[in-house]
Amino acid sequence: MSCTPSTEPELSVVIPLFNEEDNVTLLQDEIERVLNGIDYELVLVDDGSQDQTVARIRRDKRTRLIRFEKNAGQSAAMFAGIHAAKGRVIALLDGDLQNDPAEIPAMLARINSGEADLVCGYRAKRKDTWSKRITSRVANFIRSRFIGDGIRDTGCTLKVMKRECRQMLIPFYGMHRFIPALIKGGGYRIVEMPVNHRARHSGVSKYGFSNRALKATVDMFGVAWLLSRQVRYRVILEE
Repeated sequence: MSCTPSTEPELSVVIPLFNEEDNVTLLQDEIERVLNGIDYELVLVDDGSQDQTVARIRRDKRTRLIRFEKNAGQSAAMFAGIHAAKGRVIALLDGDLQNDPAEIPAMLARINSGEADLVCGYRAKRKDTWSKRITSRVANFIRSRFIGDGIRDTGCTLKVMKRECRQMLIPFYGMHRFIPALIKGGGYRIVEMPVNHRARHSGVSKYGFSNRALKATVDMFGVAWLLSRQVRYRVILEE
């Protein structure tokens, strides 16, 4: 297969990056290996990195780069990448190598089979600190029951969705935590599947308790309000 993707590839892999100089080349190598035989493009969104992340990106015909003037946050980077994607299906990954790209083909197959419009990975065996796991578990429990998205691990970035699902996304700080809720609110079908989770290769986490649980709680009330006020209609005739 040619290394040049078509104008509308089967798959777009969107990855936000912030100070991932030691991970980005390894991640590109992994993606190239596990997606061999799939017509895909790689959309890398640099969220104002202050290290050598951009310089270490391997430029090729599959790789597109979006650079922010300054750090705007994961939600902004993810939203920009999703809306720049040309693929029929969009996959989301973190840039720190903790998400395993090898899971993408199986998730893509569930989309292609017609089983779902969005496949959400959940980390069956998390390779994080105990405090991070507990904080995440509590936050997911509260969010899932309050919002009603039924997702056990919204903090897992690894997701694969039909491109049309992106029309349900709204750009706000914290959006990335509520992608399943927003898409489900639009009537799309969602399934979950366990995915491999790996220890951090290098770098440090960009999140702590204050910018995860507390902010997510505030966001949760806003999303709940938005979903309760959502306009729903079905066109039966247009002439």
